[in-house]
Amino acid sequence: MKGPLRLWQTGWLLLAAFWLLPAAAQSLESALSPGPLIKGHLKAEADCSNCHVRFQRAGQDKLCIVCHKGVGQDLQDGTGLHGRRHRETPRACRSCHTDHRGREMHIAEFDTRSFDHRQTDYLLKGKHVGPECKACHVTGKKYRDAPHDCLGCHLKDDKHKGTLGKACADCHVEQGWKETRFDHDKTKFVLTGKHVDTRCDGCHKSAVYSGAPDTCIGCHRKDDKHKARYADKCETCHTTRNWTGITFRHDSDTRYVLRGKHRQARCDSCHTGFIYRDKLGSACADCHRKDDKHKGTLGQECVACHAERDWKETARFDHELSRFPLRGGHTKPPCKDCHSSPMYKETPSECIACHRKDDKHEGTLGRACADCHSDANWKASRFEHARTRFGLREGHAVPPLKCADCHVSHKSYRPTALECIACHRKDDKHEAQLGTRCESCHAQSSWRSARFDHAAARFVLAGAHVRVECRSCHLSPRYRDAARDCIGCHRKDDKHQARYGEKCESCHNMRDWRLWSFDHERRTDYRLESGHAKVPCDACHAGAAPAGKAIAPLRRDCLSCHRRDDVHDGAFGARCEQCHEVSRWKKVSNRQRSSAMQAAPAARVRQTTGAA
Repeated sequence: MKGPLRLWQTGWLLLAAFWLLPAAAQSLESALSPGPLIKGHLKAEADCSNCHVRFQRAGQDKLCIVCHKGVGQDLQDGTGLHGRRHRETPRACRSCHTDHRGREMHIAEFDTRSFDHRQTDYLLKGKHVGPECKACHVTGKKYRDAPHDCLGCHLKDDKHKGTLGKACADCHVEQGWKETRFDHDKTKFVLTGKHVDTRCDGCHKSAVYSGAPDTCIGCHRKDDKHKARYADKCETCHTTRNWTGITFRHDSDTRYVLRGKHRQARCDSCHTGFIYRDKLGSACADCHRKDDKHKGTLGQECVACHAERDWKETARFDHELSRFPLRGGHTKPPCKDCHSSPMYKETPSECIACHRKDDKHEGTLGRACADCHSDANWKASRFEHARTRFGLREGHAVPPLKCADCHVSHKSYRPTALECIACHRKDDKHEAQLGTRCESCHAQSSWRSARFDHAAARFVLAGAHVRVECRSCHLSPRYRDAARDCIGCHRKDDKHQARYGEKCESCHNMRDWRLWSFDHERRTDYRLESGHAKVPCDACHAGAAPAGKAIAPLRRDCLSCHRRDDVHDGAFGARCEQCHEVSRWKKVSNRQRSSAMQAAPAARVRQTTGAA
């Protein structure tokens, strides 16, 4: 029992030393190492934690890919030998790569003769199956670093010297480098006609395929009879079937159809310069400028008059399409009567330009002769007076009325006055007193009929005035002489004989002269009460009213009317209302008598002093 017990105790001591004393534990690990590492791992031998995780064997794989990053990426992506195998059967790194077997040990060596290349990302096909591994895998480099692109191995075989890029597989196959499968139809230049049978080096010199010309002129410059005058678009006329055959059709291939003498003309008679650089216009003037007698004044649409059969052929100009269509008498004269030179557009289109001698108005009506005269006959007039500022209506439109009745001469049409008074001054019975706006009363149907609205006058008719005849107030056609105040017409009706002034409207109204009303309480500041209310007006207002006043002004004290009734002879002053009542003068109030008698001496003194 002592032996096993001692061994057990020794084990616990070693474990405690491993935990508590790192330096001692490291020395212990070195003492317990299975053997030396390979040369590639020599730097990691000093510390076991570089490759091992205590009490965690699976953690060792994570430390492996810390150094072997490429293999770690393959494992993560599932690519390459390690990634593919691990995806099928996951294994620990130490299951294939074991260490601690000496410095010269090869822990990554495998049998190349039995190795299945299908486990990699590059499948061997064609001629790639036969060669040895070293033909692609260079000694000293890892197998996984071998290039996957063609030029990685075949750079010396590239006759194109890199001009076609690195996609060699687009043309070459793995069965043989010299065998090609290039499809020219997939390029920008599809082979047709005679190009199909042409050898590659006929266009691609020195095997430099990229940059070969894709224009006709690039290969056929020596065949160009036009000496580059028609640019490099040979295909517009020539085809790949036959260089000498021409397929260009001017009528369908251009916007300009050849007709008449244009069809017999040679190409270079119009196309004198470079056909694409110096483009021709479609206007006639581009070629016939020297033949243009109008010097460009009629524009470039020569076909409007000239025909393609012959430039000098009689013009077919349609005057209806111009700014001046020919009508009536204008259709008969020859062109030269109006167009004195080939500069046709300079010919004026105004009537006065040709008919100045026929203008009887001598320019007073302007230049718009067509407003009155027609193309059929100059002497015939179609003037519409309704379009002027003075339209003829009713009496003015009666046939016996002639133009000369208002217009003295042909030159006076426009400056003729529009006011009624200009023609009807002799008919004005008002002697110009009512102004010149005769139309405010008179109508055009008859001068004698009037439609005056008295409501628009300074004196509006109301009440009994509406029924009164005009001559009752207006003694003559001089209407403004009529008086506007009541007394002007009603002096004979004034029973007061002007004692109450001339403002009759103060009491009387227009309904009837005999009706009157005067509210003494509201219209004056003296209120009529009791006995005063029964007194006639002229009992107080006995005097004549001054000029501009309705009545003569009166004083408000009692004595102004009752002085002859004052039996006290002024002994009690002028305030009669202190004793006497308004209802009756002789009725005296005893309640107020004492106060009146007390005030009597003072009043008497004032009266005496006033008399003095």
